Amino acid sequence: MTIAEEKEMDLVMISPNANPPVCRIMDYGKFIYEQAKKEKEAKKKQNVINIKEVRLSPKIEEHDLEVKAKNARKFLEAGNKVKVTVRFRGREADYSHIGRKILDNFYKILEDICVKEKEAKLEGRNMIMVLAPKRA
Repeated sequence: MTIAEEKEMDLVMISPNANPPVCRIMDYGKFIYEQAKKEKEAKKKQNVINIKEVRLSPKIEEHDLEVKAKNARKFLEAGNKVKVTVRFRGREADYSHIGRKILDNFYKILEDICVKEKEAKLEGRNMIMVLAPKRA
């Protein structure tokens, strides 16, 4: 403490759990500033993955399916996950096998750039499948 006071610096406890505790003589304000700067840099380097959704209906035509797949391809190339949903209305829910077939066709179109993260599953009136971009 006396050495720190002589140099007009602060005595900072770096590792209090060590035996004996590790301390350093430094400018505490500068130390805090450097820590904040490092955290900010680390945050910049993180990449955020969003989940984009593509909604389909059981009566979708082939060309419409290709257009939706093209949009999903853009999302996947940008590094986002894609949630593909087939929405059933009324009695359409009885024909859930049609929804599964549509989701399988959708996956076949995008198979080269994605993997199934979650298989097609009926949840209430929606059949949902999640696709994630392939890691290079």
